[in-house]
Amino acid sequence: MSTVVDRPSLTEVAKKPSPWAAPPRPSWEEEPAKAGLAAKGVVLAFACFAILFPLWIVIVTSLSSKKTIDAAGGLVVIPKDITFIAYQELLGGGQVQRAALVSLGVTLVGTLFSMTVSVLCAYGLSRSGSLAHRWILMTLLATMFFGAGLIPTYLLVQALGLTDTYLALILPSAVSVFNILVLRAFFMNISQELTDSARIDGAGDFRILWQIVMPLSRAVIAVISLFYAVGYWSAWFNASIYLTDQDMMPLQNVMIQLVQKQERPVGLATQINTGQISALSIQMAVMVMALLPVAVLSPFVQKHFKKGMLTGAVKG
Repeated sequence: MSTVVDRPSLTEVAKKPSPWAAPPRPSWEEEPAKAGLAAKGVVLAFACFAILFPLWIVIVTSLSSKKTIDAAGGLVVIPKDITFIAYQELLGGGQVQRAALVSLGVTLVGTLFSMTVSVLCAYGLSRSGSLAHRWILMTLLATMFFGAGLIPTYLLVQALGLTDTYLALILPSAVSVFNILVLRAFFMNISQELTDSARIDGAGDFRILWQIVMPLSRAVIAVISLFYAVGYWSAWFNASIYLTDQDMMPLQNVMIQLVQKQERPVGLATQINTGQISALSIQMAVMVMALLPVAVLSPFVQKHFKKGMLTGAVKG
């Protein structure tokens, strides 16, 4: 008696998955459809327009004459009768120019001081054999969750005699624990063999930090430096509570006085009252001056953002 064996057809064999075949990819890894790409393009275009259009209005209004601003009824959208008189008056001396120099000086000195302290602290905490590094690390972490508060901080600054000094704009916010932790994580990822070989050759900790660790950490140092610089340039709160001398005010505080409080800048009140220059163009020009340094520096540091922020966060 013969036995009939059912053999699968070619179609069934083709449909059966091979044990050596790669598993199917998730839907988000598949190539997007044309409709999806078009929708993403529309969303990105709208986001760019929403960001750039207000900036365009600010720049055009700062470059417009009083006649153009009066004809537009305020903010100008279409440029006409372009003039740089607002910038010429602001940079020709007076309150705004002095405030811009104060902000520039505080930013440069504060960033250098903050980076020096942060790099030294992060390097010490990244060495497992350093003195009491675990206790210091736990103390720093505790400050991220618990703070002394505004009144004790103000009393401390006042007791140290820092009120009405430029140090009051730097020291209270000189160090960020988050930035120290990012630097520490990056330093810990550097090969231990490099530092050990340098130590065998007679190099000390400062030489290892300066000649080995820092050159290998240019990306994260550039990113953290930008964070500190933007923080100092944009800071206004410390000046509002620690400074009473108007001649010492940074640019951000002067911008608040001009834009929100509608005050007239010292040295330009007469020209504004007589109609030689528009108060709105002065306000917009101050806003452009406050945004310009960040907009200029950001593209140069942008290439380091991914490496500087992600590589140091792999371990730690």
